[in-house]
Amino acid sequence: MTQPTNVPRALPAEAPAAGGMRFYLTTHKRHWLRWTDVPLFLKSEHWDRAVKWDEARGPYAVDSGGFMELKDKGMWTRPPRQYVQDLRRIWEHVGPYDWAAPQDWMCEKAIIEGGWFGGQYFVGTHLSVEEHQRRTVANFLELRSLAPDLRIAPVVQGDSIPAYEHCLELYDKAGVDLRAEPVVGLGSVCRLQSTRQGAAIVTAMASHGLSLHGFGFKTLGLERVGHLLASADSAAWSSHARRRPPLPDHTHKNCANCIDYALKWRQRVIEAIPTHRQTLLTDRSAA
Repeated sequence: MTQPTNVPRALPAEAPAAGGMRFYLTTHKRHWLRWTDVPLFLKSEHWDRAVKWDEARGPYAVDSGGFMELKDKGMWTRPPRQYVQDLRRIWEHVGPYDWAAPQDWMCEKAIIEGGWFGGQYFVGTHLSVEEHQRRTVANFLELRSLAPDLRIAPVVQGDSIPAYEHCLELYDKAGVDLRAEPVVGLGSVCRLQSTRQGAAIVTAMASHGLSLHGFGFKTLGLERVGHLLASADSAAWSSHARRRPPLPDHTHKNCANCIDYALKWRQRVIEAIPTHRQTLLTDRSAA
């Protein structure tokens, strides 16, 4: 395979996200960590059977894989202690990550009620939004207790602005100052990001002074509320590539697993965001 394109990372690895937005490419290809220094977003489970470890060249963050876990099983099957052990192994072998997601509980209707949504079957947790929020906060507290040295980020969950506000109160009552956290994940907005409701939720949470991370954001969502986020991740490049022919001189059927396509797509997304909202998305030295 030809040498992959190299695009300057969004921010120097040691720089905080505050004041700009770090845009992570979501991928299941963990070897991309040694191919590029752009920010990458990977699930912890991608290292479950790792024999060869690739040291990261640039920033990366770790997802817990909660959406698929709850979608397919309706519960978390990996104990918090095991998850902490997995995160520690990643940190030690790959290098320090920006942050890792907790084992939070999404509040989307499909996750809670179950059934067929968008051609996918969800088993459903059949719990209330309030119970999902309680479990989300409890898991964060347990993970932070088990591994206070690891960068595990809290996540705020809900299905409406009042619900998200309630989740903030749960953290506050637990003694967690979310304003002091480097990153606060904003859960269950992926499918709402480009809607008025999604924008209203992001705006409401940003008004509390939180350094928000938007999970699974796409171009429209970034154009609308990207300026309110400290960071975001996206795997939209893969589905985009799957519906199109491969890049010139690429011999695969499509570029749904191609780093060259992913990097070019990321650059196009960055360039499509209004200039006053790009801030630190691109290389700071070019500013």
